[in-house]
Amino acid sequence: MIGRRALTLGAVALAAPASHAQTRVMQGTKERAVRFAGSGGATLSGTLLLPMASEMQYVPGVVLIAGSGPTDRDGNNPLVPVRIDSLKQIAETLVGAGIATLRYDKRGIGASTASPSTLAEQERFFTWENFVGDAQAAHAELLKHDEIKPYATALLGHSEGGLLALAVAPSISWRPPHGIVLASTPGYALDEIVRRQMARNAPTFLDAAKRVMSAIRDTGHAPSDVPRELQSLFPSYIGPFLRGAMAFDPAKALIAIDTACLLLHGGADNQIVPLGDIQPLLDALGRRSGAGEALVAPAVSHNLKAVSGPADPGFSGPLAPAIADKLTSWLRFLLSA
Repeated sequence: MIGRRALTLGAVALAAPASHAQTRVMQGTKERAVRFAGSGGATLSGTLLLPMASEMQYVPGVVLIAGSGPTDRDGNNPLVPVRIDSLKQIAETLVGAGIATLRYDKRGIGASTASPSTLAEQERFFTWENFVGDAQAAHAELLKHDEIKPYATALLGHSEGGLLALAVAPSISWRPPHGIVLASTPGYALDEIVRRQMARNAPTFLDAAKRVMSAIRDTGHAPSDVPRELQSLFPSYIGPFLRGAMAFDPAKALIAIDTACLLLHGGADNQIVPLGDIQPLLDALGRRSGAGEALVAPAVSHNLKAVSGPADPGFSGPLAPAIADKLTSWLRFLLSA
């Protein structure tokens, strides 16, 4: 059995009935349900969380992009037995600093368009390009709301979501984001990260994983003989997504843009391990013309939570204070113009 530390690439889930757009006023905040067109005909459902200051003035806004697997707008994953709520907590932290956020269910997840029923349709639905297009659509949706300051926006991607943020930022030519936050994001292409994770956590299956990824690179499809132990990592529809993701080099992408960038990592992250798995991003940060900072917070998990020791996976609890403080101070300074 492969442990929970292994990367999860799959994203198929049945969608719940869509909620109607509405605004709910809470203490100090407004929460608005949104639905918007994603890539390739999908409809995405999300939550716009606004500070009450938006009643009187424009406020900055940040799009939150979830990580791998069936992760919803709040950062929760049914494969994990406890609520993580990392994206929800980031939204609540930022709204307290006067910054709005838009977070959304990925395609095939929650209240967004459900996964199709056939393999051919699933392969077309879950492409890397569609996920990049969805993130672009989320930024466009953020800008449609009157409360948002259109020249003060940012993208925040967690884990695999950081790769999507890097991929989409250069494609937004009208009102581009002014900053990118890469939280627990790998510095290598996805196939190299999978190889590293398998070598650490399931070395017995490393050769099989390499064979599957090689077949996907050559054909664009997952082979039919994926070992049972690897089928959750390489579901049948994953080929087109993984082929695109394996071709994307995050360090090269970061060097190519001058958008201000903040790297946030936990020193106790056992999925994207500092500094080995993130070093190319740190190197890229120092080779580019744009502003950049990095924080590796000690005793903090992949999900940006404080850990009590080596056996604590860091799923539950609030955001680590060091992460919350750096994130809010950096974004407030960047988006205050």
